[in-house]
Amino acid sequence: MKMQYPVTVAICGLGNRGRETYARLASVLPERMRIAAVAEPIEEKREEVRLAYGVPQEMCFETGEEMFARERLADVAFICTQDRQHVGHAVAALRAGYHLLLEKPIAVTMEDVRLIERTAREMNRSVVVCHVLRYAPFFEVIRSAIERGDVGDVVCIQALEHVGYWHQAHSFVRGNWRSEEESTFMLLAKCCHDLDYLVWLSGQRCARVSSFGSLRHFRAECAPAGAAARCTAGCAAKESCPYDAEKIYLTNAKTGVLAGNTGWPCSILAQQPTEASIREALETGPYGRCVYACDNDVVDSQIVNMEMENGTLCQLMMTAFSAHGGRTIRVMGTMGSIEADMEENTVRIMPFGGEAQEIDVRKLSADLAGHGGGDGRLIAELLEMHGRTGQPTARMTTLEASAESHYIAFAAERSRKNGGMAVELSDVREG
Repeated sequence: MKMQYPVTVAICGLGNRGRETYARLASVLPERMRIAAVAEPIEEKREEVRLAYGVPQEMCFETGEEMFARERLADVAFICTQDRQHVGHAVAALRAGYHLLLEKPIAVTMEDVRLIERTAREMNRSVVVCHVLRYAPFFEVIRSAIERGDVGDVVCIQALEHVGYWHQAHSFVRGNWRSEEESTFMLLAKCCHDLDYLVWLSGQRCARVSSFGSLRHFRAECAPAGAAARCTAGCAAKESCPYDAEKIYLTNAKTGVLAGNTGWPCSILAQQPTEASIREALETGPYGRCVYACDNDVVDSQIVNMEMENGTLCQLMMTAFSAHGGRTIRVMGTMGSIEADMEENTVRIMPFGGEAQEIDVRKLSADLAGHGGGDGRLIAELLEMHGRTGQPTARMTTLEASAESHYIAFAAERSRKNGGMAVELSDVREG
């Protein structure tokens, strides 16, 4: 099927990613992308996108099932629904003839990952997975240094994901990804990004994995004296508690609506974030619950040890317990090392016996919003493929490329639940 600009898209799911990230790019790249249809159960969100991007009323659906039951309405479907909905929506869209942009994770079981892979091959459709960190200039700089041989042969890569104390509380204690049964396990939900870039930077598949981790802190027995079930219900521990919901959503300088923040995370609590709407959400909804009195069960810290097929060692640590979000990474080679901080957007390349070079990534791009600039670059490359070249780029996170991070995640979780035993990736790939 020959395509040309603008590429038409059907967005399934108008949450934070579908509405605030991908739909917004239709106004940034209007000559390349047009929103032809949307599916979203919340009417306010559907109406907002319909009016903002000129989507015809008859092309607005309550569910993805309803939209994909129709004859194909666009070139590409963006699957931006909850993790456990991905497989149903992806398979239906592929069978309807759409190419896909699929939010990570691909699916929450290996069987469903394989089902999507089989369906894409059967229908001869392309699937690009939103492992957006590959597209961020920060990781491009590190990858280029490795490819140039600046550090010699890579021996070890150590990565740390700082989830951030309030982000953990928002998404993984009070929010949509708090429960493995409702969503999926933490490593797959949050860190398949990180596993993907470790595969990409090392240039290798993984041979074996071990992992340790637990839900250490956000449990009832860790609650401070006098803690209430809700942050708005006269909590005696409120003043000293950093997880107090009123601090996070009202007064925090970076996240609170009283400081002028009406985007994420406040936009998850209310369609139109104001002091009144946020206070109402905290008094009645899940985001006002005490973090020690929620129904969460996903881990708050985990370490993953990987041996790649060429012997390179990679390690990922994920932790809630950091003052801010972001990622730091160290690459250690036979001729030099790299130390990089995504929060500061700096990459320091240090050849052994030579002069260190520090790169300020902020000077390389005018737009580092959205996963360090990765969101917009991914969409630009996707549109280029479907609107002009017909071919994926070398770094594009195709279904085949992205599946490796999922194999590692499933292997690591098997290891974690079995006392950290080593798991061979060949066993996971072969089912």
